This record gives sequence, C-alpha cells and structure tokens, in this order.
Amino acid sequence: MSEIARLNAKPATEADEASLLSRARSGDREATELLVRRYLRDVYDLTARVLSDRDLAQDAAQDAFVNALGALHRFRGDSSFKTWLLRIALNSARSIGRRKGRRREVALELVEETPAESTDAVERIGTATEAKKMEELLQKLPEKQRLAVTLRLQQGLSYEEVAAALDCSEGAARVNYHLGLKRLREWAT
Repeated sequence: MSEIARLNAKPATEADEASLLSRARSGDREATELLVRRYLRDVYDLTARVLSDRDLAQDAAQDAFVNALGALHRFRGDSSFKTWLLRIALNSARSIGRRKGRRREVALELVEETPAESTDAVERIGTATEAKKMEELLQKLPEKQRLAVTLRLQQGLSYEEVAAALDCSEGAARVNYHLGLKRLREWAT
C-alpha cells in the first residue's frame, strides 16, 4: 500500500503529522503533497468564508500553502500545524480582500449542496434555501465573530486553536464564538 493510500485511509495522528512535517522540511515532495491534501479543504473553506468569492478564496488558499510551505522551517510546534496553517490562510485571505477592495457578497456556489440521497425536490430546495440564509446571516457577523463560529463549527477547532488562529486570547475566542451564535439565533428567528 502506498504511503498516500495509507495516510488517507486512517485519521492523522500527531506522530504521522510530525513525520510528514519532518520529511517535508527535508524536501520530500510526497510528504509536502500529503500535507496539502490533508488540509486543502480546511484552508479553502476558511478563505471562502472570509472572502465570499470562490476565485479569490482559491487564490488565498494557494497563497497560504505557498507561504506556509516556504516557511515550514519556522514552524515551532507551539500550536498544531493545522492551527498555524489556518492562521496563515486567514492572513492571506485578509490581504487579498484588502488588495481587491471587494465588497463581501454571498456567492451562490458557496452554499453547500444537498446530498444526493435526498430525492424530494421540495426538501432539497428547502435545505438549499436554509443554507443560503445561514450563509447570508453568517456574513453579517463582525469578522472575529464570523471567523470564531466558522473555525469552531466548520473546522472543529478547540477554543485554544481558534484563539491561536485569530491571534487573540482564549477568552476572547469564546466570547466571539458565543456572541456570534447568539446573533445568528436571534436573526434566524
């Protein structure tokens, strides 16, 4: 079994990640590719939430990986690699957003599609409408609240990891998350 198949077949452990990071630092292309594959979806999802533009999100995700892999020797391990990478992705998305000076709008293609198992057209339309509404509400939140909610719910990060990604205290990450959820609940009713 190839290493790519082996690592894709089971969840990542800290030892697997440490090994991949060590190999990637040494110039191992396969290890670098595995790191990119492992975190590409998470990085793209975050940049898409920040930018609300599919093309800009792809550019930001690419920039994030280029920057992270170029600075891999500076990763000290004070946080998880994922947290460090998401922080770089957040900075990349913010930078691209400032350069483009675009107004944030909800892109329809960012609304997740309903799984194929749902055959009821009314159910699919209802679910897509709800997803679009939630995406629109999420975009109304202040940036730190939106990012805290996204990182915690979508990325599954702990409060400590959210704090590291947002460069704030763990308490501030908790407050932003809870305030964001409270506002979303209020707006949804």
